[in-house]
Amino acid sequence: MDVEQAKKFLQENEIKQVLCAFTDVRGYMQTFSIPARKFIEGSAFEGIGFDGSSIRGFKSINESDMVWMPDVSTLRIVPWETDPVQKTAIMFGDVYEAWGREQSDVDPRGYVAKRVEKKLADQGLSAIFGPEIEFFLFENVDPTNLVYDLWVSPNGGAGDSWGPPRVMPESPEMTPGGLLIRPKEGYFRPPPEDTTVAYRNELVEILESFGVMVEYHHHEVATAGQVELDFEPKTLVDVGDAFYYYKFAAKNLAAMYGMIATFMPKPLYLDNASGMHVHQSLWEGEPFKGKNIFADPDDEYMLSQKARYYIGGLLEHAKALTALCAPTVNSYKRLVPGFEAPIYICWSPRNRSALIRVPMYHRKPSAIRLEYRGVDPSTNPYLSLSAMIAAGLDGIKKKIEPGDPIMEDVYELSESKKRELGIGELPTTLRDAIDHLATDEVIQDVLGSHIFDAFMEIKIDEWNQYCLYITPWEYMKYLDI
Repeated sequence: MDVEQAKKFLQENEIKQVLCAFTDVRGYMQTFSIPARKFIEGSAFEGIGFDGSSIRGFKSINESDMVWMPDVSTLRIVPWETDPVQKTAIMFGDVYEAWGREQSDVDPRGYVAKRVEKKLADQGLSAIFGPEIEFFLFENVDPTNLVYDLWVSPNGGAGDSWGPPRVMPESPEMTPGGLLIRPKEGYFRPPPEDTTVAYRNELVEILESFGVMVEYHHHEVATAGQVELDFEPKTLVDVGDAFYYYKFAAKNLAAMYGMIATFMPKPLYLDNASGMHVHQSLWEGEPFKGKNIFADPDDEYMLSQKARYYIGGLLEHAKALTALCAPTVNSYKRLVPGFEAPIYICWSPRNRSALIRVPMYHRKPSAIRLEYRGVDPSTNPYLSLSAMIAAGLDGIKKKIEPGDPIMEDVYELSESKKRELGIGELPTTLRDAIDHLATDEVIQDVLGSHIFDAFMEIKIDEWNQYCLYITPWEYMKYLDI
């Protein structure tokens, strides 16, 4: 819709407030509220000023005046605000410099993602993404109530004990009247073991009202209220917006159910973590109307040579990508063997132990895509997905061969066999990942100097905080040394 249509939309739906949304460099959603009449009768559609020095990674105090510019195509009604006084819409926008004179280089959406989309369009290309976003539902999380597993020491926690040294969340499956789902046995469980069905059904309705069309949803592998809803693929900026609609709806609906929806990658010890596997493909022209350049009907895996080069680019830049795809200290509690998380840098058809999987569900050109598995839902998708495109295009430009696909379970290969096959590993800590990002000029270039510098500063500070903190686990482990 255009501005006049947006004004009419707000009036006809009797909207009272508009949540104006954008993200900081870390990927945290930011919002502020403007009365709808300021859009209908006033000049709010011309931009709204705010303090950029109060947003992480944006501006210093001496250059803090910034302007939020609305994107009317993203205007949606918040369906759970039904009280006439509370009727609310939400709209994403881009961040501009003072006076609204130019797009700011602090903005992940407007500066990074839109710039990458334009670069693709200039080459006659478009990219689509289908993220599989997992998250946990807990009825309560009490960080002051910690329980420890004294068997964590033997074999690095690989013993038979499932007692959790963790923040003790109370999951829907552990409430009176519910049945316990055993660790790692939650995948596709039906009711009554899966007590999240009503919540998911309602979340589907909300997401589809936002224009995020769900393909399917289910309980995930972990024991405690882990769920996944997958939606139809979208182009780069649109999928980033959908990611934030998804989080916004999931968290608010959970609160209405008296629960907490968390996108923390690894909240539970010795159970599966939440990932965000990202399906992607490149098209000449419009997606599903033009030509899928990843598809070759004559290839054994239906993959074109350009698709292989794209895979080669992703593998080449995988270590640097990990800083953006898994950007928290907690992310690396997920990237360990034994929990279906990818840690080995290789590709394969069908094989979920590889970093990049080529799905083999439907043998038709429109269905051919890659799945990059090294992402979790703490990411900023405007940055990480843009960086994936940059890495893939670099592979096509330089004709980087990905090597032969690995057809075995990589977790079961010996160290010598992995060395023989040239299989590397992803970074094992946030610090390792940001060090790789610091040396990758391709990924730095797509971020721009401001966001790269801000991201590095934020993440180095985060890592240093973690290193300085004395954890309860250390007392349990070393007090009697």
